[in-house]
Amino acid sequence: MTFLQSLSEDKSEVIIYASSAILALGAYLLYVALSTSANGSIKKLGGFPVLTAWTFFTRRYDFIWDNFSKSSDPHFKFQVLQHQVVALRGEEARQTFFDSKSLDSLEGYKILMGAAPSLDDIQVDTQAREGVSWFNKQLATLFTNKQRLTDSLPMLFDDINRRMELWGKEGRIDPFKSIYDLVFQMTTRIASCDELSKDLEAVQEIQDLYWTLEKSATPTALLLPWFPSRAKKNKENATRELFTKLYGFVELRRAAKVPTSDTIDIMIGQGLSTPEIVQFILSVVFAGVLNTGINSCWALVFLATQPEWKEKVKAEVDAMIEKHTNTTSHEPLHKRLSAVPVSVWEDEMPDIELVIRETLRLAFTGTALRRNLTDEITVSRGVIKPGEFLAYSIADAHSNPDIYSRPNDFDPDRFTAGREEDKKSTFAFLGWGAGRHPCTGMKMAKLEIKVIVAMMLAGYEFTAVDKTGRPPKTLPQPDRNDIHQARPIGEHVYLQFKRIVE
Repeated sequence: MTFLQSLSEDKSEVIIYASSAILALGAYLLYVALSTSANGSIKKLGGFPVLTAWTFFTRRYDFIWDNFSKSSDPHFKFQVLQHQVVALRGEEARQTFFDSKSLDSLEGYKILMGAAPSLDDIQVDTQAREGVSWFNKQLATLFTNKQRLTDSLPMLFDDINRRMELWGKEGRIDPFKSIYDLVFQMTTRIASCDELSKDLEAVQEIQDLYWTLEKSATPTALLLPWFPSRAKKNKENATRELFTKLYGFVELRRAAKVPTSDTIDIMIGQGLSTPEIVQFILSVVFAGVLNTGINSCWALVFLATQPEWKEKVKAEVDAMIEKHTNTTSHEPLHKRLSAVPVSVWEDEMPDIELVIRETLRLAFTGTALRRNLTDEITVSRGVIKPGEFLAYSIADAHSNPDIYSRPNDFDPDRFTAGREEDKKSTFAFLGWGAGRHPCTGMKMAKLEIKVIVAMMLAGYEFTAVDKTGRPPKTLPQPDRNDIHQARPIGEHVYLQFKRIVE
């Protein structure tokens, strides 16, 4: 979508856009001034800055790789408002990007993504603690403790089963809707409380508001943050509604006579204020839903189109059930699976681990973002100054034929002993972060994906079909420009299912 096409979609905003031309011209003159005085070691893109950067927000993958295709340089620079952004590629860039002490991820995503809500936007003071460091410590405390995960499993499986029963005994689902529902349900469960998790109507309302916020990160909202666009208004309204709904559930738990082991009660016990708890819940949702949702969907799509791997992982799930549950029990499947120890889910499912890893490699090809906060950094003879932003396309590693043979193929065996293609280069696999920026929620995310895959393989027969009900002609590929859901390129894919085990 071009800048002019975007404007034509909302005629009511044309007059205000016209009035912004003077400011945009000023930005352009500033851009020219900076270009002539800069070090010159990193090539800058020409053209009008807003127009040049527009594609970065609408077709990010194409923007980065189309510009890299024009030169052999390992980097190029462009402007977003008053900010300078450096796009990087190559092993040296990757190592610096993920291992430099000077780079901050929160600052990078806050400016260049913009979807995650902040209560500051609606004038709510959270008295925020220690930013990313504090958030990661909370995640580690709440979501990596094995006892807490063990206690959560029965409730997670109850939630998933309740949602799956709404599908009926057989039919067709859109995984990029129905599987996302499961992921959102589980994320709500681990991040909030039982009262909210059991209220499907409230969960759906919160999920709808979540998607409003995700879709509010439009080029207009990011490139012209002062402009009172529809997306900006939607973001403020959705943030306010989310705050109000979550505030009510926190206060409900605060008034309860008997505390539980739910996240909200634990944080109340830590002495946190209600706004702080609400902000934490929102942060968990926005950190956890998107990538876990994408990879849960694609793991099932890949398995549905790869019979050999589908049977292999199903055999692994069946063996786990045989070994760790009472096979003579008349309890429903989800009850039996919830009794499997967390250590088994984490350590005794090597085939599904390979599938998850390969799914991440294929589906996780977006752009990681950072901001240089302190020192000048030199990467491939290019100087990145304090205050400048960095953008690294994960596809530089995950889709690199010099690292991964036939990179567009689904081939989980590429990670097995003897091949280990991910060991060919520094930080060649980035599915769970790397260096100084590992994914704190990795264990929880893996558990959620495994729970969904196990329930599908043990409880259902399913195949991948197109809208006519026929198998897709080729292996579906994620749309790398779709930063929200990575839906398939071209023909959409559905899962035709039949429930076989209650």
